[in-house]
Amino acid sequence: MADSIVCVAPVGDRCGEGAVWCAYEASLYWTDITRFLVHRYDEALRAVKSWLFEEPVVALCLTDKPGCLLVALGSELIYWWPETDLRQSHGFSLPGAPRVRLNDGRADPHGRFWVGSMKNNVRPGGELYIPESGPAQGILYRIAQDGEATLWRETIGISNTLCWSPSGDTFYFGDTLSNTIYAFDYDGVSGAISRERPFFRGFERGAPDGSAMDREGCLWNCRFGGGCLVRIAPSGGVVGVIEMPVSNPTTCTFGGPDLKTLYITSAMGGPSERLSGSLFALSVNVPGLPENRYGGLAS
Repeated sequence: MADSIVCVAPVGDRCGEGAVWCAYEASLYWTDITRFLVHRYDEALRAVKSWLFEEPVVALCLTDKPGCLLVALGSELIYWWPETDLRQSHGFSLPGAPRVRLNDGRADPHGRFWVGSMKNNVRPGGELYIPESGPAQGILYRIAQDGEATLWRETIGISNTLCWSPSGDTFYFGDTLSNTIYAFDYDGVSGAISRERPFFRGFERGAPDGSAMDREGCLWNCRFGGGCLVRIAPSGGVVGVIEMPVSNPTTCTFGGPDLKTLYITSAMGGPSERLSGSLFALSVNVPGLPENRYGGLAS
């Protein structure tokens, strides 16, 4: 099913996340949430460049304009052009921030951006902390191409895993704290989700973090605290488990010229985990799906 894991960038992220493959640059972008960084790994040069932001950077998304990314910060969305480092407000700000913050996000096949939130666990200086207990405060939003935000789900612990099936008619969304990935029917025309049901729950190794979808309709899910990735069939059954050299894999996406390289980010683990916080790569037999783009920019 796959070859061995390779460490391609030992960057020491405290909380690597948000991996997105940019085909026209042959590069991978990802974030370090608590150091407020965005990294770019140039696949040909095997070199990393990093940019600093003013608050946690939690998710990245290609847009319909080459060279421009949609960046989800803890409290808002912005447009960003890495070549010039130009940054512009998107217009969406998260209600309730900084009590809550944004987390995982991804564009759907029709150019809308979906992003979830969670109770904030990052202090202004970047330190992680455990917030006081209370009701789950995460919300799932859909951001249309014109910037209109629609609330689709509430009472989420930690929003993670936003993926669509190859046919585009099934949406997958996870709540890390409930150890559950849900499936929904997805209407591409209206952008509506419906018929929520548990898809993958109670897996004993770690908790669900970010995921990627391959062309066979299998979901590759990073298991935070579980030291592995699990490949899940459309039926919800486990196809295989990929062992990681670190305990906290965080998110993944397919890249490379044939989309047969699975890139995996990670967060810091115990003191004995020398490679924790690194970017890893895994050669696989089944290619992934191309990255979706947010279509919110005027032409």
